[in-house]
Amino acid sequence: MDLGLNGRKALVTGGTRGIGRAVVRALARAGADVVTCHRQDGDAVASLERELKETGGNHRVLRADLADPAQVERFVRQGVETLGRIDIVVNNAGVISHVPYGELPLAEWRRILDVDLTAAHLVIQHALPHLGERASVISIGSKSSEVGIPQRAHYTAAKAALRGLTRSLAKEFGGTGLRFNVLAAGVIETEALAAMKPEQAALLRERYSAKTALGRLGRTEEVADAVLWLASDLSSYVTGSVLAVDGGIS
Repeated sequence: MDLGLNGRKALVTGGTRGIGRAVVRALARAGADVVTCHRQDGDAVASLERELKETGGNHRVLRADLADPAQVERFVRQGVETLGRIDIVVNNAGVISHVPYGELPLAEWRRILDVDLTAAHLVIQHALPHLGERASVISIGSKSSEVGIPQRAHYTAAKAALRGLTRSLAKEFGGTGLRFNVLAAGVIETEALAAMKPEQAALLRERYSAKTALGRLGRTEEVADAVLWLASDLSSYVTGSVLAVDGGIS
């Protein structure tokens, strides 16, 4: 199915692993030119660069620590220099930790909010002057922000704030044709799950699969497919929304 994304220009944060990698691959295969970033060099970066080269198009994989506002600005500027304009923004980069709330250091609170919330704000703000007509801004949220998770108060607070930011921007810029949405992911199979001890991973899969209506965890490609829809004109009347891609988890 042609989604009309051929020739569109996309900026994706945190695109070398997990959901971000699936999003970058899906956009490139749909014909979009993609600029993404990573924090550390490694095999995942090199393999993505090879795959994008084979896919064809004008793509770049840049290094940027999104906890640093100066590096966020540089990443967006380099993206604009490469792409010329920006039609699609996907705020995917994020960090998470598990800390009892009573023991949560201020530095860790700030670290999580800097990457999961402030970086998204800065990416959008720097990208605004370069957003093309009918541009779509998609931020990857989490189902956990609706229900709360013990020892993740800082993470769920950041993801909940991302919803508020998105809804406000949708109303502020709706008259210009720009769209802003959140994609709330459930429990998704990623490299982090694969890196766990087999018995720990099996327990997690069993526990969370039982909570979903579909009886399984999600795949990164399924989240990427939802991003493609929000990026395309098929969702032209969708803004300020939170789209759950969670298998019907409860």
